[in-house]
Amino acid sequence: MKNQILPVALVQERAITDQGRGNAEANLAIIEDRVAEAARQGARLVLLQELHNGAYFCQHESVDEFDLAEPIPGPSTERLGKLAKQHGVVLVSSLFEKRATGLYHNTAVVFDADGSTAGKYRKMHIPDDPGFYEKFYFTPGDLGFEPVNTSVGRLGVLVCWDQWYPEAARLMALAGADLLLYPTAIGWDPNDDDAEKTRQRDAWVLSHRGHAVANGLPVLSCNRVGHEPSPIGASGIQFWGNSHILGPQGEFIAEAGTDPTLLIAEVDMQRSEHVRRIWPFLRDRRIDAYGDLLKRYRD
Repeated sequence: MKNQILPVALVQERAITDQGRGNAEANLAIIEDRVAEAARQGARLVLLQELHNGAYFCQHESVDEFDLAEPIPGPSTERLGKLAKQHGVVLVSSLFEKRATGLYHNTAVVFDADGSTAGKYRKMHIPDDPGFYEKFYFTPGDLGFEPVNTSVGRLGVLVCWDQWYPEAARLMALAGADLLLYPTAIGWDPNDDDAEKTRQRDAWVLSHRGHAVANGLPVLSCNRVGHEPSPIGASGIQFWGNSHILGPQGEFIAEAGTDPTLLIAEVDMQRSEHVRRIWPFLRDRRIDAYGDLLKRYRD
């Protein structure tokens, strides 16, 4: 079989803020530079980090933050679509969507290489933890786990907190996804000791490697970097970066550190075919015995 090599790029960045709030213009300008560089280096698929237009505003609950949301289509999608077309790349973005007054989503929008909107995914799992008060802002997604068809393949796009749920990755795989992609904003409390920080980051990486192995698919995860202070006087979040590109056996193809990075690598799209032949997990699933997965808990 002929190899199908897909050059991909992840844009791992530190958010630019204006007095603690997101500066969409400044962040989109950086994204434009990074996408242009990725295209010069041959990338055909570019993944951006979660809520890339500004700071991770979910560290507190404030009605003023809803001013950051915008409709889809809207100003950012118009700009990003033009960017994808200019450089001939498939571009996966992550935006704060205003669907209607009082109704907002955390939404990934995928642009094909011709600049058209190929599809979108609304974040399904919404956290509510100290420093990650997303339930205040985001309504859970209602588009299901449906891959987006693009010129480089079927993209199983999921968003951050979705990364902890094997069900989400599996459903994307069962719907024919060729890759799993995770725009992400994850970090630790700077007050945590080094051992706890290591455990958290290792668990995050292991979850992605598990999704790759269990589904026989490449996984791309793009995280942000840098310390972002809390608007309510807490210690803030240190986003740990470590964006990575994995093969379908969970192997590292490329991994970033903790600094802003344009991570570029080649993904062999044919390897999933080979891996699923030697590890036929989908064949051996006992779908007749999984009914209890639809329960909250087995009492």
